[in-house]
Amino acid sequence: MRVFVTGVNGQLGHDVLAELRRRGMEAIGSGSGEAYTAADSGRECPYVRLDITDSSAVEKTLTSLQPDAVIHCSAWTAVDAAEEEENRPRVYALNVTGTENLAGVSESIGAKFVYLSTDYVFGGAGSEPFSADCREFAPLNYYGETKLQGEEAVRRICRRSFIVRTSWVFGINGINFVKTMLRAGKNRSSVRVVNDQIGAPTYTRDLAVLLCDMLGSEHYGTYHATNEGGFISWYDFCREFYRQYGLSTEVIPVTTEEYGLSRAARPKNSRLNTEKLKANGFHPLPDWRDAVARFLKEAEI
Repeated sequence: MRVFVTGVNGQLGHDVLAELRRRGMEAIGSGSGEAYTAADSGRECPYVRLDITDSSAVEKTLTSLQPDAVIHCSAWTAVDAAEEEENRPRVYALNVTGTENLAGVSESIGAKFVYLSTDYVFGGAGSEPFSADCREFAPLNYYGETKLQGEEAVRRICRRSFIVRTSWVFGINGINFVKTMLRAGKNRSSVRVVNDQIGAPTYTRDLAVLLCDMLGSEHYGTYHATNEGGFISWYDFCREFYRQYGLSTEVIPVTTEEYGLSRAARPKNSRLNTEKLKANGFHPLPDWRDAVARFLKEAEI
């Protein structure tokens, strides 16, 4: 199987590329940069520089390569910056137009399409986990709005597609909450972390395994995928990876309002129900504590 992966210079795209290679599958990476700049594990893969907002470039590239599947990991993910008016056209172009372009050509060449989405399509009301088939969308920020529009485009265009919503992503190749807080913890006696936003972390190595598993399935549709092990707050998450890392830095719990540094609103309930995975023959992701342990070892922070 030949698989085209977007966003390979990011956290998830990098790990998807590595997982495809591990399985002996033909993987082609793409991104907006001139070259693949991540870890050595993927540099042997073919790389295509591609502006996904350019419809003719997308059509030319995918028609030429004829992949059997496209895994679309590329997106504008700077949530606060997406709120800036001057950034919104670019956010829309990447998250909506780019997705439409990729989905359209994938459908025309008969390729399966995997689209990564987010818990931010929901408004975060209540305390019950959102099911994968829930349609009570209420994004609180522009990033969430554009990712929802990307979902709608995929459903409209692609018959053979998987939409996978996830949350609180962390991986080796890129910047994330774990890396940021570990740096802060090494240099401060205390840190303040929000304790009223509840969800579950997702290690990109584990998510990449699931996405590659999906390529061999015909159970198309929308899924939720996060690491198992129960729902927690960012405060709980930080305390655990500090403990595993051996940091004695004090973690001070604060409310979202007390923290007060974010331009974009975040949902307080980011609980995603992952039961649909098992119902359709997919393996749930491992416990998030185990994921943290593997990340700390593999990242060599």
